[in-house]
Amino acid sequence: MRIRERVLQRGIYRGALEVCGKDGRTFELDLAITGVRNHKARTAGLVCTGRDMTNQRELEVELSNVRRMDTMGTLAAGVAHDFNNLLMVISAHAELALHSARPEDPLRRSLQEILGASHRAAELTRQLLAFGRKQVQGFQLLSINSVVERTCQMLPRVIGEDVELRLALGTDIGQVRADEGEIEQVLLNLAVNARDAMPNGGELLIETESVYLDGRCVRKQPAIPAGEYILIAVTDSGQGIAPEHLPRIFEPFYTTKSEDKGTRLGLAMVDGIVRQSGGFIWVDSSPGVGSTFSIYFPVAERMEHEVSSLSPAEVAVPRGSETVLVVEDEDALRESSVEFLSSIGYKVLSASDGEEALDRIREHAGEIDLVITDVVMPRTGGPKLAEVLVSLKLQVKVLFVSGYSENVVRRKGLTDTTGRFLQKPFSLHVLALKIRAILEEPKVVRAAAAGRG
Repeated sequence: MRIRERVLQRGIYRGALEVCGKDGRTFELDLAITGVRNHKARTAGLVCTGRDMTNQRELEVELSNVRRMDTMGTLAAGVAHDFNNLLMVISAHAELALHSARPEDPLRRSLQEILGASHRAAELTRQLLAFGRKQVQGFQLLSINSVVERTCQMLPRVIGEDVELRLALGTDIGQVRADEGEIEQVLLNLAVNARDAMPNGGELLIETESVYLDGRCVRKQPAIPAGEYILIAVTDSGQGIAPEHLPRIFEPFYTTKSEDKGTRLGLAMVDGIVRQSGGFIWVDSSPGVGSTFSIYFPVAERMEHEVSSLSPAEVAVPRGSETVLVVEDEDALRESSVEFLSSIGYKVLSASDGEEALDRIREHAGEIDLVITDVVMPRTGGPKLAEVLVSLKLQVKVLFVSGYSENVVRRKGLTDTTGRFLQKPFSLHVLALKIRAILEEPKVVRAAAAGRG
């Protein structure tokens, strides 16, 4: 009655009204009512229009969720920097001690436990960064089986005790060129999706195998070239997906889940990561039977001097005799790097920031083969140091390292991280492999290409 009185008094009403539908659900209308007057200027009727605001309100809620996720991701990335530096100190000194210990030394087991714990902590940090999409994207040769095994060590905490996790890893499968953190994110999202489809428990099976897609597959999916692929199949025994939902499950904000589950971005993120890695994904699902997500990555060939993701135990520590300058503002990290590189034959110089590094470069003009520099440091950071090296026309190769997230690294001027970047924490063994890969490149890596240009 109050709305009618306002229309009669003012001639118009505009506002929101909550309406209950036949199915019992409530929805919000954007309501506009206008009075229609007769020839005597009296209100003879009302014209009412209403616009359903349900979808808009849902989008506003989703936008709020996305912003909250971004804020949490940014916070996680900031914490990760300090945490990564601490992990580097712990793992580096444990690795140095292990390198010096005799085979029969009883301390070796304790040192290996410390290294194992630091590696698991690094994996958790990577998961935090992956959650906020703040990790540095670094494509490299990956052993899919190794990535799947490492990720599955963390999945039981995600899927719960009532979901049985089984692995069936293929043998003699090749490698793919992708970002390890992103592959982990794909598996994590699919595992969470499977868990939600099995509210009363069930089975989650993750399989890998080497496959060849022939002309028949290409005719069904014209955008997919025939060739050798590595398949990751994630199968659950859950509720399945109805046929009418299947064509839309990879759309952002589209979901069949209740409001309290998920961000409505999980499968869209999975699809984006897989496509960005040159792969594609198929879904096979039936209501009441379960779902299988089949991800195909093209097999990658190793390029000359490329470092793969093999574990340190599988590759000997390469030695060298070149002159390396280590630029790091964290004293403990700088000292452990200097000690390690000196122990494997390098002549090592050190500096605590970019300004001091330039002094060392001037003192040893023409002698330095590689500069290993942190990205963010007091006074002069790594990208600025690289620019100065170019302006001085010095043919010096540069390797950047950082514990910061990708958005911070890019704001500091390092726009190209491909091939010349290591994300902390990394092992000293990986550092040695990376150094050899860069030093043995046939052409000098211009610092300008890794700087602001």
